[in-house]
Amino acid sequence: MSSSSAAIPQKRWWNGLFQGLQKMGRSLQLPIAVLPAAGILNRLGQPDVFGDDGLGWTNLAKVFAAAGGALLDSGLGLPLLFCVGVAIGMAKKADGSTALAAVTGFLVYYAVLHAFPVDCDEGSTFVSGGVWFGTCVTGDAQVTAAAYQNPGVFGGIVMGLMAAWFWQRFHRVKLVDWLGFFNGRRLVPIIMAFVGLLFAALCAWLWQPIGDGLTSFSKWLVDLDWLGSGIFGVANRALLVIGMHQFLNTFVWFQFGDFTKPDGTVVHGDINRFLAGDPTAGQFTTGFFPIMMFALPAAALAIYHCAKPHRRKAVGGMMVSVGLTSFVTGITEPIEYSFLFVAPVLYAIHAVLTGVSMALSWALGVKDGFSFSAGLIDYVINWSLATKPWLIIPIGLGFAVVYYAIFRFAITRFNLQTPGREPDEVEEEIESNLTK
Repeated sequence: MSSSSAAIPQKRWWNGLFQGLQKMGRSLQLPIAVLPAAGILNRLGQPDVFGDDGLGWTNLAKVFAAAGGALLDSGLGLPLLFCVGVAIGMAKKADGSTALAAVTGFLVYYAVLHAFPVDCDEGSTFVSGGVWFGTCVTGDAQVTAAAYQNPGVFGGIVMGLMAAWFWQRFHRVKLVDWLGFFNGRRLVPIIMAFVGLLFAALCAWLWQPIGDGLTSFSKWLVDLDWLGSGIFGVANRALLVIGMHQFLNTFVWFQFGDFTKPDGTVVHGDINRFLAGDPTAGQFTTGFFPIMMFALPAAALAIYHCAKPHRRKAVGGMMVSVGLTSFVTGITEPIEYSFLFVAPVLYAIHAVLTGVSMALSWALGVKDGFSFSAGLIDYVINWSLATKPWLIIPIGLGFAVVYYAIFRFAITRFNLQTPGREPDEVEEEIESNLTK
């Protein structure tokens, strides 16, 4: 009896943790949804679009580049977006005061971190340029931007989690009468100011070894070359099943690796590096294009062809919709969930083939990236930033043939109940529910 009673809390603890991680993954989708705007603004500001090498609208290009750069800035913009998004997503019945508390804590955290720059090189002197930035000046008056500890999106996520927790804990607290003005929601931003201060002090002390560890891990993954790309592709699709793929995506796409732009700005993450013009970026994004633009729409076509004749018209409309969604925007969940639960083995094959696409694309020297997902929109917008982007088309067509053949064979051979192949009694129940 004691052993069985002890097992129950353990199960509940695990379920609670799992549900919390899933909620965390969903909350990360809110700031990620902003990235298409950032990518488009940043792309329009490049020299070959509105700049000197394009239309020649130099000042307009600067406006767009600055606007996109503000959102993609790995030190302030991106971490702040993730901080607010996570705080709103994780707090129950969040409102504007949740976001205010998150922003308050983050700004204090960011300013305190920038009060302690990394030591300048020998022979250089640090010169403060304000609360948030400074420079290193040499004896012959050469000026370089000062470096600071930069936890990046990791710091933003942690601040967002703490803002959600403190808001949840204190947003209904009532103080003594003479402090009544600061009751409830007004109290939380004040608390978060001190939380941000303490977290910044902790990061200034501990982030160096943590950052070095993440850098070493990212270097190891990059050094695996095409194999590292393949491993990431399989893991990405596998984690999507439980809604935790955004954890992996966030750190690989926005934290791992660094690239110094011509103006001295350092950007982090595979996506940011690609958009900033890093010729070595795209290792963890390129291989998604053949799958999302070609392979999954081909799978949708196979599902349509395998539907029962009297259901084919209805299923065709749905498959055209999800196929076009995947092709144009790179949003794949609608098509993936249509076969995930009825044919998990088929989804496992899809995850492995995604890894193969990632590995093959990188091995062939194709380098491409996106601001939102690997769909036609990002493919066209980022064409001039990519290396050998035309190769994505024949690779994608090859995977389309493979997917169509595998899906059609598996559905018909094993009688998988994909959309349009459900038993008649299930169809009648669905139709009756729809008419109620």
